Amino acid sequence: MGYFRLSEYYRPIPLLDQWIHRRIRCCFLKQWRKPKTRFKNLVRLGVDKVNAAKIAASSKGYYRLSKTYAVQQALNNNYLAKIGLVSLKDLWIRFHHHR
Repeated sequence: MGYFRLSEYYRPIPLLDQWIHRRIRCCFLKQWRKPKTRFKNLVRLGVDKVNAAKIAASSKGYYRLSKTYAVQQALNNNYLAKIGLVSLKDLWIRFHHHR
């Protein structure tokens, strides 16, 4: 928040926030290296078994898979906030529009 807190320019903030969320999803997928582990964790996070199997068996890269609906459903913004990820957009708004 150091540099962008000083800036009044809001436009890049939501894009950076989206990129950070996608990168975190990518890191989760990378952490779950084996297809069996990916499948188990996606099902545990609420993805149906058919879509979880498709993601687990996919040969696509982690970053590309992090944009799929199933991964976004499992690792949604609420879940990421619950585990401690702070939203850059919310911080910027809170700093610039505090009352």
